[in-house]
Amino acid sequence: MAVQQRQWGTTPSISWTLPTEKEVLQNEELTEELKRQGQYEAPGETEKKQQLLVQLQKIAIEFVKHVCRRNNLPQSIIDSAGGKIFTYGSYRLGAYAPGSDIDTLVVAPRHVTREDFFEHMPSILERMLPPGAIEEMKPVPEAYVPIIKLMINGTDIDLNFTRLAVSSVPWDLDVKDTNLLRGLDDRELRALNGPRVADELLQLVPQKKTFRTALRAIKLWAQRRAVYGNIVGFPGGVAWGMLVARVCQLYPQATGSVIVMKFFRIIGRWNWPQPILLKESEDHPIQARVWNPRLYPTDKYHLMPIITPAYPAMCATHNIGPTTKKIIIQELERGGDITDKISFGRLQWKDLFQKHTYFTKDYKYYLSIISGSTSKDAQASWSGFVESKVRLLVQSLEGQGSIGVARLFNKGFAREHRCKDEDEIEAVLHGDMQYQATNVKTETTDNINDPRHNAIAEGNVDAATIANGDGKTLQNGSSPHAFYTTTYYVGIELAQDSTKKLDVSEQSRDWKEQQCRTANFEDGRNYLNIAATRRYELQADDNATRCINDELAVMTYRWTFSVLEKNAPQERRKKCPSRKPDESGHTRAGRELHPAVHPQKEDD
Repeated sequence: MAVQQRQWGTTPSISWTLPTEKEVLQNEELTEELKRQGQYEAPGETEKKQQLLVQLQKIAIEFVKHVCRRNNLPQSIIDSAGGKIFTYGSYRLGAYAPGSDIDTLVVAPRHVTREDFFEHMPSILERMLPPGAIEEMKPVPEAYVPIIKLMINGTDIDLNFTRLAVSSVPWDLDVKDTNLLRGLDDRELRALNGPRVADELLQLVPQKKTFRTALRAIKLWAQRRAVYGNIVGFPGGVAWGMLVARVCQLYPQATGSVIVMKFFRIIGRWNWPQPILLKESEDHPIQARVWNPRLYPTDKYHLMPIITPAYPAMCATHNIGPTTKKIIIQELERGGDITDKISFGRLQWKDLFQKHTYFTKDYKYYLSIISGSTSKDAQASWSGFVESKVRLLVQSLEGQGSIGVARLFNKGFAREHRCKDEDEIEAVLHGDMQYQATNVKTETTDNINDPRHNAIAEGNVDAATIANGDGKTLQNGSSPHAFYTTTYYVGIELAQDSTKKLDVSEQSRDWKEQQCRTANFEDGRNYLNIAATRRYELQADDNATRCINDELAVMTYRWTFSVLEKNAPQERRKKCPSRKPDESGHTRAGRELHPAVHPQKEDD
């Protein structure tokens, strides 16, 4: 009598075939390549993180007790109040690289508030951790989900907080229990969603080790190909994880290497907008809003819906637009072609992880969206707000008839400059690099990982509560002042039937004016400009992040952009030096902006 096989997911599996010797060997080769690519942490570092989480669990319990004592609660309630640390994200899924941060959530009973978290948790951390262990601590009290960003003995910790409508949080609390959602507001539901999704996801894959190997590979591929990041319209880590999990459900016995190979063809040829579901949707008495295009019209417009498995089900990819969908599918097709050749021995796994060519090959033209502020704190807030709105500019560009593709790069590039007056600031906003601080390297926003910037960019802050940092407006004088910028790039590909004349002045002007009219903008402290640039040469930084060390330079191509800047004085344009690369290949200034002209006749 045949043994009935379990159904994983919403449909029967495609194959239960056991791995062949060749597939086992390919899986070993994939694992070795991932190790060479630095995707596995040393055992000592893993042990260090585990010990740190044990310490944080003790701190969470002491924090809850401390608040109970301050509220003069009975000793019996103090003793039973509990408190628990949950992890989520890549760490909980077991697919994290060395140096990755740990997303953690402090869960407390109902008599502990978010105000208690920010008032008392910092001092308890300092008291209970060894002296000097805390290298950095940044609370973000205005965040929708409360967060304290920590660096403890070289480990990044995102410490979030929520409370449950219960009198005690025992050590064996099961976060997947939907009854815990009763009595929670939207903030508390959102905070609890992180560990609930991670735990559900791990329960829905046939083999956790296989899932983790495949997810490490897919995350590395997505990061190298610059198709990673929810804010800019690509899947984030959890969304890629759900896609990998769905393929694991279809091939329950497969190795990690087979899952990766199947992944590109199955997901690349998926019948979108049919959603990716790891389980059937469930109902619950609390009646929270769940993803349902039949009930909610906005859900119908999700182009590549990937639905979280924990109640309340949400779409993890609502930011994907027409351009990013097209790019994702192109990259999946490319990945499938490469893995087919790997399967036949014509390529190696390292070929799958080749870096993108966004700045060196894919586009000739770029828009540089440069935000700036006169203090670091102000720039963390302002650049986060600008990042959250750049997608709207891209959407308006996509509707421009002469543009085939408008692709926002998935990271911003942060720089520090030394400016004496408004003229030098304006030069920087045009892309002039001569005022950049020579002792401060360019960094990408994901490497900086500033909690205030991230919270605002991710929409985790009510716009009315955004603090614009401390700092003063720049006073003209002989002494240089620090000026901070963050640059986002939009690669432009002309439509095939375009007249090779591109004018984005209206979209650029309208978008810029909208951002500068918000309460988040403070004249004299915050700045914003959109500069048109063309591909010539990109300088890679000499560190592991390979940040851009230079802006894009000008070549004498025949197409011309037009971006009208707001109140740009002609005197400044004359002062701004020409944008030609020096002997080292670095450019000295931003290209001047001017009205669109008809294309020249010469060939490229």
